[in-house]
Amino acid sequence: MDASTNYASDVAFTDVVKAIQARKGSRAAYGRMEAGGSWEQAITPDLKSEIEAQTSIFLATANAQGQPYIQHRGGPAGFLRVLDGQTIGFADFAGNRQYITQGNLEENPKAHLFLIDYANRRRIKIWGTARVVESDTALLERLMPTGYRARPEQVVLFTVTAWDVNCPQHIPQRFEAADVSAALEKRDQRIAAMEAEVQQLRALAGTPIAPSAGS
Repeated sequence: MDASTNYASDVAFTDVVKAIQARKGSRAAYGRMEAGGSWEQAITPDLKSEIEAQTSIFLATANAQGQPYIQHRGGPAGFLRVLDGQTIGFADFAGNRQYITQGNLEENPKAHLFLIDYANRRRIKIWGTARVVESDTALLERLMPTGYRARPEQVVLFTVTAWDVNCPQHIPQRFEAADVSAALEKRDQRIAAMEAEVQQLRALAGTPIAPSAGS
């Protein structure tokens, strides 16, 4: 393999990382991955669907001195929006007004998005660059979730460099409260329908219907 070849995964697999992989025995496997096409660089339709289904994300930045910072951002499904094959955007809601992420991006535009789907035990890592847009009212209105009770302050635009999907190992399975409530409601409706059907069958057979508990 030509050591001078550039791969999308080089955004994370630096020479030092590759040396560690070689020392610990995983370099050959990742070398085959690179030769087979490496990581994706454009947003695919499947990735778009997953991005726009998110209700909770983490955005990592670092300042000029390399000090890292991870910020949580959340909202209704669709608050994170794919604008084109390379760009993700979201309305940045007013918060505690520390502006650490914005300050970091002004010094160092490199950023990382970490998305995790607990229900399906899936995590997506997205490398790229990001910038804050403060004065584009039309874009802010476009990205603001309809009916969401928050004050939009500015826009964050994230340009994708590369992305990868991790294995589900060690991800605990958790479910959104709304999804659990919907599943329970569907179950209760099914139980009610089955009980009604049983009563109808008993009535047709002439079997007395026993009073339900609590009657």
